[in-house]
Parts: sequence; C-alpha cells; structure tokens
Amino acid sequence: MAVACQRLKAAGFLLVVATNQPDVGRGTQSKEVVEAMHARLCAELPLDRVECCFHAGNGAVCSCRKPAPGMLLRAAAALEIDLARSYMVGDRWRDIDCGASAGCQTIFIERGYAERLRTPPNFTACDLPEAAQAILGKSWHA
Repeated sequence: MAVACQRLKAAGFLLVVATNQPDVGRGTQSKEVVEAMHARLCAELPLDRVECCFHAGNGAVCSCRKPAPGMLLRAAAALEIDLARSYMVGDRWRDIDCGASAGCQTIFIERGYAERLRTPPNFTACDLPEAAQAILGKSWHA
C-alpha cells in the first residue's frame, strides 16, 4: 500500500483519506484513539489530509458520512482539488456512491464483501496497487 501511495504522490496526486468512524459517535471508541490511528497513517504514508465523519450513523442524517460527499467537498475546498479530475478509491458501496456524488471517477477494490454496489464504478481493481496502476497508466475509460 505504501508503494502505491508513493507512486501516486510522485506523479503529483494529492492523497486524501475519507473515513466514517461511527464508533466515536456511538460512544464505543474515543476520538483520541481514532485520531492517533490517523496520525500514524500520516506518519507512514504520504497523505495530504484525513477527513473523518464521527457521526453515529444510526439513521441520523449529516452531510459528511459516506455515501454523502461532504468529506470530499471539504477536502476539495481546503486543498483546491478539482473533483472532476479526481479519483475515489474504495472497497465499499458507500465509497463508490460518495465519489460518484462528488463528481469523481471511482475505482472499486473488490474484497468479496457480501454487499451489492448501488452505483457502478468506473473501474474495478483487486487491490490498491492495481488501482494506482490504473490511475497512473490511464488503462481504463470512464
């Protein structure tokens, strides 16, 4: 995973993680523990930003919890990202719907979860290195 991120970064891409962390909103995990995990990710990977939704999700509506595009919109505003020229890579239907709602190209990493995609991705990969190669090589068509 680190090599794939480094390759994308070297090619000029900004790397943003958008993550739902509902356990914080549900009170079963502390925000400090999640933020410590994010700090470690940022220390080990060339990330530009981590966007996080801490809302519980239990039917409550917010603009940031994936599949809503709020986290991508915040990152785009903060980093001046053109979402139409961006990629959302994820392994759950919420990731793909989020990216599509924000106007990104989407790449689904197939992990064999027992859930159905709601929006077809632009490309499907078996892992992050394959997704990075597809982005770098433009080996697929949107």
